Amino acid sequence: MLSSVDILDRLIAFNTVSRTPNIGLIRYVAELLTGAGIECRIVEGPNGDNANLYAKVGPDGGGGVMLSGHTDVVPVAGQNWTVDPFRMTARDGKYYGRGTTDMKGFVACAVRAMLLSADRPLAKPLHLALSYDEEIGCVGVWRLLDILDGAPDQPGFCIVGEPTELTVATGHKGKIAARAVCTGREVHSALAPQGVNAIHLAADFVAALREFQVELAERGARDPEYDIPYSTVHAGVISGGTALNIVPNHCSVDFEIRHLKADDPEVLVGRVEAAAEAISKSCPEGCGIAIEIVNRYPGLDTSADAEIVSFVKSLTGANATTKVAFGTEGGLFNARLGIPTVVCGPGSMAQGHKPDEFIEASQMAACDRFLEALLDRMSA
Repeated sequence: MLSSVDILDRLIAFNTVSRTPNIGLIRYVAELLTGAGIECRIVEGPNGDNANLYAKVGPDGGGGVMLSGHTDVVPVAGQNWTVDPFRMTARDGKYYGRGTTDMKGFVACAVRAMLLSADRPLAKPLHLALSYDEEIGCVGVWRLLDILDGAPDQPGFCIVGEPTELTVATGHKGKIAARAVCTGREVHSALAPQGVNAIHLAADFVAALREFQVELAERGARDPEYDIPYSTVHAGVISGGTALNIVPNHCSVDFEIRHLKADDPEVLVGRVEAAAEAISKSCPEGCGIAIEIVNRYPGLDTSADAEIVSFVKSLTGANATTKVAFGTEGGLFNARLGIPTVVCGPGSMAQGHKPDEFIEASQMAACDRFLEALLDRMSA
């Protein structure tokens, strides 16, 4: 039987940076599972080079527990790694490599648990869901959701194994990724006042976003369980202009809203649209700012008194719960499918997305024990 570390070693070797193929990794996991007699389905993306995987072991019917994880990782370009990011390095009680913490460490433990479960008399089924392109906004999992939606054998609980150091996380904020498209009118820069500078429109829009953020921080809804207890607005990418001596006719601002459950996302978007409209009123016809929604996913807000919370806490031995700053696919499983969901996995996001990303060996071992306890609880 392969150990979780053996499986992690293989998973790290697959370069599954978001927007690149993950089909090799998915086929590897599928071969392991089908070799153990486990029912397995590959759900391909539109081009066939990316795919989700859904597997189930145990008796027919609904209920049971689904272990969920994503297989894509963030890029390594521009980062100063001291080890090969796509070759696992074991050193000083840590396993280094891109995705060790976020979140191939959990995926490896979950695959091992599935293999172990093949020889168990499970009273309820154990499910495994692996997705692609989560890091760019939970993009790939939608095809999997379409298949599970309305299926008669839906899981009763979902555990998303994002890194929480195995503390049970009951919530995360929702996210809206959007773009402000600023349209100006080009002229020679010597005649700048006769044109409409799209970069200036973008600057005014960013200033409005910052004012909105101050308002949310000072007077918006609050949830003290988050490190940042209010909804946030953030501009991440600005692109515009072609030459210094041309007043630019186009500029775009990519921005996001991460919102608490208490804040209606449509109201937040409406406020941003109103700011764009106010700036556009001073522009001539054909110029101004238009808002486009690029992607979105809901937040997760599971009650601390929910059955799934006490169930998972009993497996980890933890007493406390938390809420995480980063988003997960858990909100989609809960909102779209109605599956009670928590986030609980090995490692810390403090190590994710960095050069020399690592997961501690002790965290991998603890996750194995956690999932073994789950199998014991589910066995007939």
